[in-house]
Amino acid sequence: MRNLAVACLAATLTSSPVAQGQNVVKYQATIQNVKYVYGPAEPVARLKPGDVLDTNTLDCFGNAIKKPGDTLSMIKGDNPLTGPFYIEGAQPGDILAVKILDLQVDGDQGIGAFAAGFGAINSTNYTPMLGASLPERIWFYPIDHQTKTATFRALDSKYSVKIPLHPFFGCIGVAPANGEVRSSIVPAEFGGNMDSPEASAGNTVYFPVNVPGALLYLGDGHAAMGDGEVAGTAIEVPLHARVQVDVIKGRKIGWPRFENEDAIMTVGAYRPLDDCVRIAFTELVGWIHEDYGLSELDAYELLSKVAKIHLNEMVDPNYVVVASVEKKFLPPKKAK
Repeated sequence: MRNLAVACLAATLTSSPVAQGQNVVKYQATIQNVKYVYGPAEPVARLKPGDVLDTNTLDCFGNAIKKPGDTLSMIKGDNPLTGPFYIEGAQPGDILAVKILDLQVDGDQGIGAFAAGFGAINSTNYTPMLGASLPERIWFYPIDHQTKTATFRALDSKYSVKIPLHPFFGCIGVAPANGEVRSSIVPAEFGGNMDSPEASAGNTVYFPVNVPGALLYLGDGHAAMGDGEVAGTAIEVPLHARVQVDVIKGRKIGWPRFENEDAIMTVGAYRPLDDCVRIAFTELVGWIHEDYGLSELDAYELLSKVAKIHLNEMVDPNYVVVASVEKKFLPPKKAK
C-alpha cells in the first residue's frame, strides 16, 4: 500500500525550480483526494520555507452542481479541502505564514444556494422558529474572465446585475491543537472555514502551528461574497492558486492574522458575535503592543478611534469577525 501511495502521489505532484530561485511545488486536487476535516492526515506534499505551492481547489459542493436540475443531494460532503501540506521545520510554538500570490477562478460559472437549516435569517438548529424552512434553490453565476465579473440572474424575475470578482479562500487553515479533528465547515483558532475576503491575493495569512509540519489545508473558493454571507453561500467556485509558505520560528500567536502593505488584521471566531469582536480586538491590541511598541492601554485607546471591523460571516457553527488598523496610524515596527 505504501508503494501504491507513493506512485499515486508522483502522478499528481511535481516540483520544479523557477528563475528567481524559488521552488514551485505543483499539486492537483480531485474529488478522489480531497479531505473534509482539519486534523492529522498523511501529507499530500512537503514544502520548505520559501517554496511556492501551485494547486487547485474544488468548490464547496465538490464541483458536483453543474446545471439546472442538479440538487444538493448530489454533494459528497461540504467544503472539500486540498491538502494537507507539510511545511518542513514548522513546529508547535511557531507561526506559519502563507502569502497568497495569485488566485484565479478555475471555471466559467459559480454557484449560490439555499440549504435547509443554513443561513442568517432563516430557521437553523441554533435558532429554531415555527414555520416552514426555506426551500432548496440554486442560482448559477456566469463568470466573465475578461471583465472580471459574475452575473446574478434572478430566478423569479428577469432582473440581472454584474458583480465584480474578488477571489478568495473560504477555507484556509492548519491542523488544530491536541490531536483534535474539526469539520471543514468550522472556523476557529486554527483558521478553517473563516469565509474571509481577506484571504485574497496580496495578503499574508498567519496561523499558529499546532502540530509538526503545521498541515496546511485550502478550499472553498469564492468569486465574491457580501458581508455576513447571510444566505449561507458566496459565489462558490473552484480556484487555481499560488501561495508561498514560510515559518516564523519561536513566535506564538493564538488566532489567525492577516497582513498587507497597508494594514494588520486579526480574526475572532466564536458565538455569540460580541465574543468574536472581543477576541479580534484583544489579539489586535496584543499585536500592536508586541510588534509596534505601544502599551496595551495606548493601543486600546487608539483602536477605539481608528479601527475597523468586518463581519465576514454569521452562518457557520462559529461566526467570524476581522478587526483591522491601517499601518499609517501605527509607530514604526520594532526591530527584531
